[in-house]
Amino acid sequence: MEDKTKRKLSRREFLRLAGLGLGTAAVATTAAAPQSAPAARKMSKAEFSDPAGRPKRPWWVKTVDEPTTEIDYNVYERFSEQTVTVRGPGLGIHGGADLPGQLAESGAKLKAERLANGTPGYSHKDQAIYNAQMWDLRGETYFLGPQKADTPETLGVPKWTGTPEEAAKMLRAAMRHFGAATVTIHKLTDDTRKFIYSHDPDGKELIFTDEEQAYEDENARYIPKKCEWVVCYAMQMSAETLRRSPTHTACQTTLATYGRSRRTQGVTQEFLRGLGYQALGEASINALAVTPAYAVLSGMGEMGRMNRVITPEYGPMVRIFKIITDLPLAEDKPIDAGIMEFCKSCKKCAEACPSGALSFEDEPTWQIAGGWNVPGHKAWFEDAVKCMTYWNGTSTNNCTICFAVCPFSKEDKAWIHDWVRFGIATMPALDGFYRSMDDAFGYGVQADPEEWWNLDLPEYGFSTDASVLEG
Repeated sequence: MEDKTKRKLSRREFLRLAGLGLGTAAVATTAAAPQSAPAARKMSKAEFSDPAGRPKRPWWVKTVDEPTTEIDYNVYERFSEQTVTVRGPGLGIHGGADLPGQLAESGAKLKAERLANGTPGYSHKDQAIYNAQMWDLRGETYFLGPQKADTPETLGVPKWTGTPEEAAKMLRAAMRHFGAATVTIHKLTDDTRKFIYSHDPDGKELIFTDEEQAYEDENARYIPKKCEWVVCYAMQMSAETLRRSPTHTACQTTLATYGRSRRTQGVTQEFLRGLGYQALGEASINALAVTPAYAVLSGMGEMGRMNRVITPEYGPMVRIFKIITDLPLAEDKPIDAGIMEFCKSCKKCAEACPSGALSFEDEPTWQIAGGWNVPGHKAWFEDAVKCMTYWNGTSTNNCTICFAVCPFSKEDKAWIHDWVRFGIATMPALDGFYRSMDDAFGYGVQADPEEWWNLDLPEYGFSTDASVLEG
């Protein structure tokens, strides 16, 4: 049987290819680059020149008319998050009725054993910080928002008006201040409304209406068709913390990101309410719509082999959320930064996946992996039952090893990282070489969870200095 894993280069082969690859890259970059070098990431204190407030990305992040993920809207249909995905009851549907209970029992036993043994990453202090982040997730989120802020009517002023570009720039400024790393916008069409779930995780149906105002009752949530703009926003995760996956130490950063996203959603909903507009959000985690679809359509990133969105700024080290509004906004286009193309030859996440859930195929496919997938788009479909079984079996109900080992996950602590991203976007023939470089320098190796407690990390474990890319 053919070995589908990527062959590792010997040290001698790597050094030989390094000389060839860097020499080729130097020639190619000199010929291809319209400027001297890719600039380092940094915060810009100057005003954005873009009328819609879009941050300037490197020139090799191209905007395109169609996303790099192919979509067949004639095949794709709306689906229920409650029963199709394996995050809730779907695990029992697709993996067997007894599986959730068995995993809960074995996970609880393993958790107790690790606690008693003081296993690094699963010890008392590790479980304590994990449980602290779980507490933050017990707060409420609202489809309609908290609805506490003053409206234009109560203030005695007309609703805010401006051009779609002015509105987008204003909203981006506010949401960045609320904690969003990046903000992108997609305007709904009849086709892309299909990415709104038919039913939310709690079983409530999502229904489009011709009415002016959104509302909900015991059985359904009603979305006015006038709410046409999907606002995607990314919240950073700590790459250094996730290098300790799948321990409690690592997984608490995922929980922290979801906790921060709840506040960002609520204050954004109240901000738009104060301007005189509706903002429909996630009533629970992973509710309302297929977030990766809108993130790709609005140019936040591209789909990767791990079947998650990879962004040019942060790689996969983000969690992405969305709000739907009736405030007219300037929309964004998809991008091509060479990310999906790189994933064709990399396969590092698939090699590292402990459950064997990720695909080793060279090309994405239209063929789904199981009933937890929805046909109509071309992707590397994962075996979600294997993935979720491993999650629950680790006692942390999380993993993210694929995020941590991804070559796009490293922070820009050296200029070479910008050159590599430039090469990935412009010279796909060298993708295999860049993957080998990633291995040779020891990137993507999981770190000692006990060491994390001694690190001098910034607030929330990540730096915001990389929030804006200078071209």
